Amino acid sequence: MKVGLIGEKLGHSFSKPIHEQLADYTYDIMPLSRQEFPLFMQNKAFDAINVTIPYKEMVMPYCDYIDEKASKIGAVNAIKKVDGKLYATNTDFDGLKLMIENHFDISGKVVAICGSGGTSKTALAVCQALNAKEIIRVGRNKGAPFITYSEMKKRTDIEFILNTTSVGMLPDIMSSVVDLDSFPNCVGVIDVVYNPLLTSLCWQAKQKNIPYICGLEMLVGQAVAAVEFFTDKAADRSVIKEITQKLYHDKQNIVLIGMPSCGKTSLGKRLAKNLDMDFVDMDAKIEESAGKTIPQIFNESGEELFRKIESEICIEAAKLNHTVISCGGGIIKNPLNMQALALNGLVVYIKRDINKLVVGGSRPLSSDRAALKAMAKQRFPLYEKYSDFTVKNNGYFGYALDKLMEVCNENTHT
Repeated sequence: MKVGLIGEKLGHSFSKPIHEQLADYTYDIMPLSRQEFPLFMQNKAFDAINVTIPYKEMVMPYCDYIDEKASKIGAVNAIKKVDGKLYATNTDFDGLKLMIENHFDISGKVVAICGSGGTSKTALAVCQALNAKEIIRVGRNKGAPFITYSEMKKRTDIEFILNTTSVGMLPDIMSSVVDLDSFPNCVGVIDVVYNPLLTSLCWQAKQKNIPYICGLEMLVGQAVAAVEFFTDKAADRSVIKEITQKLYHDKQNIVLIGMPSCGKTSLGKRLAKNLDMDFVDMDAKIEESAGKTIPQIFNESGEELFRKIESEICIEAAKLNHTVISCGGGIIKNPLNMQALALNGLVVYIKRDINKLVVGGSRPLSSDRAALKAMAKQRFPLYEKYSDFTVKNNGYFGYALDKLMEVCNENTHT
């Protein structure tokens, strides 16, 4: 059975491991340019396909039969071939409805849907099915029934924001479709983007203590419905939560922060080996990028250039998955660094007593004990602020490693 996913840019897709866990077939990721797309659909060289951006609407003329749900929505994301004919449905509806129901009650609420593509049509149908009081559709340069993002800011009565655009998706992870400061009555944020695991929009919500959910649960839910459609067999929908949690755990990074010489690199390397994860030392990456040692960068160009290079490396590291990232001690000085690292990462503060920290050597900002104490006074509160968990490393290395392993195994990004 030839099954897979078509779309324009699919390097970020998590669909393959989900489908292959649910069904007994190989699931192929098939990126298609807009020039390749028509010939692919005409040839029908597949048994079943999922369809994603930007082809959910463009694929409809190639289908022989479109069910009532997909026809009403005006977008298709699942097609199967039966006796040479293409049958289509929309399982995004099932996935999004399930995700919203699991986390929110939008009945009687004012919901703003950001986006005007095929997924926004699905979101509209879901919000109608869940009895939203008012649904505000927001799009760029669109006429009625859409309003603009500028006009959206005037609707301070908006209670839920539902992002169906690709804004905030890898590789542009720092972008957010709206600024939540404009919506004082917002009580819930829903984002269909799932890579990064936490979008910048949902990161904003987290800072404001607004409940939020990103799109991975929707992805798994729609995949379960697609498997049922492709195979004509009922699937066990109780596995959705289990698969979602496993994906979070398998895809998230472990980000280690803390003072210079607290043990981030040594613990990080062992942790990565024990958990079969990749390992990145940010300081080593900075030196590789600059072609100089960190002391040389400080001596020749000063801390400002060092921090600029550090932030550039940080953004790239934040886009990784399944990686232990050991950060330089000053990474917390730029809030944007910590926002980026939090999108795909569980942030752990490696805490070591100040009298056990090393001074001098290759550490430009902790050349003596007085400088180290001044640095610690500034940084300790920031390590606490930006970390999800703290692991103390004051004695036996194996004990600290065991505690770190325990934290990483028992907790996910959610």
